[in-house]
Amino acid sequence: MIAYLRGRVAAAREGRAVIEVGGVGYQLFISSRDLAILPSQGEEVLIHTYLSVREDAMLLYGFLSEDDLDVFRLLIGVPGVGPKGALAILGAMSANDIRFAVFSDDVKALSAAPGIGRKTAQKMILELKDKLKLEDALEHAAEEAVSSADTAAGSAGNADVSDAVQALVALGYSNSEALRAVKKVKIQEGMDTQEILKNALRFIGL
Repeated sequence: MIAYLRGRVAAAREGRAVIEVGGVGYQLFISSRDLAILPSQGEEVLIHTYLSVREDAMLLYGFLSEDDLDVFRLLIGVPGVGPKGALAILGAMSANDIRFAVFSDDVKALSAAPGIGRKTAQKMILELKDKLKLEDALEHAAEEAVSSADTAAGSAGNADVSDAVQALVALGYSNSEALRAVKKVKIQEGMDTQEILKNALRFIGL
């Protein structure tokens, strides 16, 4: 099993990349989201991998995030969703967007991914709801909201951001709506849960 590759980007084109490790070029299928942020040709990168073994081929799938790989493994366990379908979903949504869509029964968001129909999306929700953890979703949401802020790390604690998301959910908003609203808040130094919540309410429904 190849857990990950660390090497330089030799080539990148739609849906795939070639990573050179020790003089050997490994072709990987990657999502459009990862392709957009893949380092430039010649630069070093670490990619987490999944090896798909078929009767006629051995295919390697790559992910810049280990979290994406974990969700990919769960997605291919859903009947009707193969590796290419799972990669297409991760190209349209982040791993955490998928978590919140599952927890909020957001069939529309999941079925918006290429090749994923409404029935498959409903099946994903049924299959994954017991395998994903809301706590993980909130933790990642907090990390994303803080890291995307234009201020220094630590200007607002992850706990405050997570509490703001949970407060919106308690107010009756869906997990997806709460996450999107909090992620739009520009976190500033000294902001507490109440201030984050107040600002997030302005973005609800946008």
